[in-house]
Amino acid sequence: MSFTSTPTLENDRIRLEPLALAHAGALAEATAEGELWRAWYTSIPDAAGMSDEIERRLARQRADDMAPWAIVDPATDRAIGMTTFCDVDESNLRLEIGYTWLARAAHGTGVNPAVKLLLLSRAFDDLGCIRVQFCTHWHNRQSRAAIERLGAKQEGVLRSHRVMPDGHLRDTVVYSILDTEWPAVRRGLQARLDSKR
Repeated sequence: MSFTSTPTLENDRIRLEPLALAHAGALAEATAEGELWRAWYTSIPDAAGMSDEIERRLARQRADDMAPWAIVDPATDRAIGMTTFCDVDESNLRLEIGYTWLARAAHGTGVNPAVKLLLLSRAFDDLGCIRVQFCTHWHNRQSRAAIERLGAKQEGVLRSHRVMPDGHLRDTVVYSILDTEWPAVRRGLQARLDSKR
Protein backbone atom coordinates (compact mmCIF):
# COMPACT_ATOMS: atom_id res chain seq x y z
CA MET A 1 0.00 0.00 0.00
CA SER A 2 1.57 3.29 -1.11
CA PHE A 3 1.93 6.16 1.35
CA THR A 4 0.92 8.58 -1.44
CA SER A 5 -2.28 6.83 -2.53
CA THR A 6 -5.49 8.65 -1.58
CA PRO A 7 -8.41 6.34 -0.94
CA THR A 8 -11.67 7.94 0.17
CA LEU A 9 -11.74 8.07 3.97
CA GLU A 10 -14.87 8.87 5.95
CA ASN A 11 -16.55 8.83 9.31
CA ASP A 12 -19.95 10.09 10.45
CA ARG A 13 -18.73 13.72 10.42
CA ILE A 14 -16.47 14.24 7.38
CA ARG A 15 -15.24 12.69 4.12
CA LEU A 16 -11.78 12.92 2.61
CA GLU A 17 -11.79 12.48 -1.17
CA PRO A 18 -8.81 12.29 -3.53
CA LEU A 19 -8.11 15.92 -4.45
CA ALA A 20 -9.14 16.80 -8.02
CA LEU A 21 -9.59 19.88 -10.18
CA ALA A 22 -13.34 19.31 -9.87
CA HIS A 23 -13.03 20.57 -6.26
CA ALA A 24 -11.58 23.95 -7.34
CA GLY A 25 -14.88 25.91 -7.41
CA ALA A 26 -16.04 24.85 -3.95
CA LEU A 27 -12.55 25.33 -2.50
CA ALA A 28 -12.34 28.82 -4.02
CA GLU A 29 -15.59 29.69 -2.23
CA ALA A 30 -14.30 28.14 1.00
CA THR A 31 -11.08 30.16 1.02
CA ALA A 32 -12.89 33.39 0.12
CA GLU A 33 -15.10 33.14 3.21
CA GLY A 34 -13.25 35.17 5.81
CA GLU A 35 -10.43 35.82 3.30
CA LEU A 36 -8.36 32.96 4.72
CA TRP A 37 -5.64 33.51 2.15
CA ARG A 38 -4.76 36.86 3.78
CA ALA A 39 -3.25 35.21 6.88
CA TRP A 40 0.45 36.16 6.71
CA TYR A 41 1.66 33.18 8.78
CA THR A 42 0.34 30.44 6.47
CA SER A 43 0.02 29.65 2.77
CA ILE A 44 -3.64 29.25 1.84
CA PRO A 45 -4.42 29.81 -1.85
CA ASP A 46 -6.81 32.55 -2.89
CA ALA A 47 -9.70 31.83 -5.27
CA ALA A 48 -7.67 32.78 -8.36
CA GLY A 49 -4.82 30.46 -7.40
CA MET A 50 -6.88 27.45 -6.35
CA SER A 51 -6.56 25.44 -9.58
CA ASP A 52 -2.79 26.04 -9.62
CA GLU A 53 -2.51 24.87 -6.01
CA ILE A 54 -4.50 21.72 -6.78
CA GLU A 55 -2.24 21.04 -9.79
CA ARG A 56 0.85 21.60 -7.62
CA ARG A 57 -0.35 19.08 -5.04
CA LEU A 58 -1.28 16.53 -7.72
CA ALA A 59 2.17 16.93 -9.33
CA ARG A 60 3.76 16.19 -5.97
CA GLN A 61 1.55 13.11 -5.67
CA ARG A 62 2.74 11.90 -9.09
CA ALA A 63 6.31 12.38 -7.81
CA ASP A 64 5.47 10.15 -4.77
CA ASP A 65 5.99 13.11 -2.43
CA MET A 66 2.44 13.91 -1.27
CA ALA A 67 -1.02 12.41 -0.74
CA PRO A 68 -3.59 15.23 -1.20
CA TRP A 69 -7.24 15.10 -0.17
CA ALA A 70 -10.22 17.43 -0.38
CA ILE A 71 -12.12 17.75 2.91
CA VAL A 72 -15.79 17.33 2.02
CA ASP A 73 -18.88 18.05 4.10
CA PRO A 74 -21.06 14.95 3.54
CA ALA A 75 -24.23 16.94 4.28
CA THR A 76 -23.65 19.21 1.27
CA ASP A 77 -21.16 17.19 -0.81
CA ARG A 78 -19.04 20.35 -1.07
CA ALA A 79 -15.32 20.65 -0.43
CA ILE A 80 -14.59 22.86 2.58
CA GLY A 81 -10.80 22.50 2.77
CA MET A 82 -7.71 20.50 1.89
CA THR A 83 -5.17 18.34 3.70
CA THR A 84 -2.21 16.12 2.82
CA PHE A 85 0.32 13.57 3.81
CA CYS A 86 3.62 15.26 2.91
CA ASP A 87 7.33 14.80 3.63
CA VAL A 88 6.62 11.13 2.98
CA ASP A 89 9.43 8.74 3.97
CA GLU A 90 8.03 5.28 3.35
CA SER A 91 11.32 3.46 3.99
CA ASN A 92 11.46 4.91 7.51
CA LEU A 93 7.71 4.50 8.12
CA ARG A 94 7.05 8.18 8.73
CA LEU A 95 5.16 11.08 7.19
CA GLU A 96 3.87 14.53 7.96
CA ILE A 97 0.27 15.73 8.03
CA GLY A 98 0.23 19.24 6.68
CA TYR A 99 -0.92 21.86 4.20
CA THR A 100 -4.30 21.66 5.91
CA TRP A 101 -6.86 24.43 5.87
CA LEU A 102 -10.60 24.62 6.50
CA ALA A 103 -13.33 27.11 5.61
CA ARG A 104 -13.89 29.60 8.42
CA ALA A 105 -17.39 28.17 9.11
CA ALA A 106 -15.83 24.77 9.90
CA HIS A 107 -13.51 26.13 12.60
CA GLY A 108 -14.43 24.91 16.08
CA THR A 109 -17.10 22.50 14.83
CA GLY A 110 -15.25 19.21 15.35
CA VAL A 111 -14.32 18.88 11.67
CA ASN A 112 -10.58 19.21 12.32
CA PRO A 113 -10.40 16.41 14.93
CA ALA A 114 -12.60 14.25 12.66
CA VAL A 115 -10.16 14.81 9.79
CA LYS A 116 -7.15 14.09 11.99
CA LEU A 117 -8.76 10.88 13.28
CA LEU A 118 -9.14 9.65 9.69
CA LEU A 119 -5.60 10.63 8.70
CA LEU A 120 -3.93 9.26 11.81
CA SER A 121 -5.90 5.99 11.53
CA ARG A 122 -4.68 5.62 7.96
CA ALA A 123 -1.09 6.44 8.90
CA PHE A 124 -0.80 4.18 11.94
CA ASP A 125 -3.38 1.42 11.35
CA ASP A 126 -3.26 1.03 7.56
CA LEU A 127 0.27 2.12 6.62
CA GLY A 128 2.11 1.01 9.76
CA CYS A 129 3.80 4.34 10.45
CA ILE A 130 5.96 4.62 13.54
CA ARG A 131 5.94 8.44 13.51
CA VAL A 132 3.63 11.18 12.22
CA GLN A 133 4.89 14.75 12.23
CA PHE A 134 3.14 18.13 12.20
CA CYS A 135 4.84 21.47 11.46
CA THR A 136 3.48 24.99 11.74
CA HIS A 137 4.56 28.62 11.88
CA TRP A 138 5.60 29.83 15.33
CA HIS A 139 3.05 32.66 15.05
CA ASN A 140 0.16 30.39 13.97
CA ARG A 141 -1.20 30.04 17.48
CA GLN A 142 -4.50 28.54 16.30
CA SER A 143 -2.69 25.73 14.48
CA ARG A 144 -0.30 25.13 17.37
CA ALA A 145 -3.20 24.86 19.82
CA ALA A 146 -5.07 22.46 17.51
CA ILE A 147 -1.99 20.23 17.14
CA GLU A 148 -1.41 20.21 20.89
CA ARG A 149 -5.09 19.28 21.51
CA LEU A 150 -4.47 16.19 19.36
CA GLY A 151 -1.95 14.99 21.91
CA ALA A 152 1.11 15.62 19.72
CA LYS A 153 4.35 16.42 21.53
CA GLN A 154 6.35 19.51 20.64
CA GLU A 155 9.88 18.52 19.68
CA GLY A 156 11.40 21.91 19.02
CA VAL A 157 11.56 25.02 16.89
CA LEU A 158 13.53 25.23 13.63
CA ARG A 159 14.55 28.89 13.52
CA SER A 160 14.56 30.77 10.17
CA HIS A 161 13.51 27.46 8.64
CA ARG A 162 11.54 28.62 5.60
CA VAL A 163 11.22 31.70 3.42
CA MET A 164 7.52 32.55 3.17
CA PRO A 165 5.87 33.92 -0.02
CA ASP A 166 6.05 37.49 1.31
CA GLY A 167 9.77 37.06 2.07
CA HIS A 168 9.70 36.80 5.87
CA LEU A 169 11.50 33.92 7.57
CA ARG A 170 9.33 31.33 9.28
CA ASP A 171 10.31 29.70 12.54
CA THR A 172 8.78 26.22 12.29
CA VAL A 173 7.42 24.42 15.35
CA VAL A 174 7.76 20.62 15.00
CA TYR A 175 5.42 18.17 16.73
CA SER A 176 5.04 14.40 16.50
CA ILE A 177 2.91 11.45 17.52
CA LEU A 178 4.58 8.02 17.80
CA ASP A 179 2.90 4.68 17.17
CA THR A 180 3.16 3.88 20.89
CA GLU A 181 1.18 7.07 21.65
CA TRP A 182 -1.48 6.48 19.01
CA PRO A 183 -3.93 4.42 21.16
CA ALA A 184 -4.18 7.24 23.74
CA VAL A 185 -4.39 9.91 21.03
CA ARG A 186 -7.17 7.96 19.29
CA ARG A 187 -9.16 7.68 22.53
CA GLY A 188 -8.76 11.41 23.12
CA LEU A 189 -9.89 12.30 19.61
CA GLN A 190 -12.89 9.98 19.84
CA ALA A 191 -13.89 11.47 23.19
CA ARG A 192 -13.70 14.99 21.72
CA LEU A 193 -15.89 13.97 18.79
CA ASP A 194 -18.39 12.21 21.07
CA SER A 195 -18.71 15.39 23.15
CA LYS A 196 -19.59 17.42 19.99
CA ARG A 197 -22.63 15.27 19.16
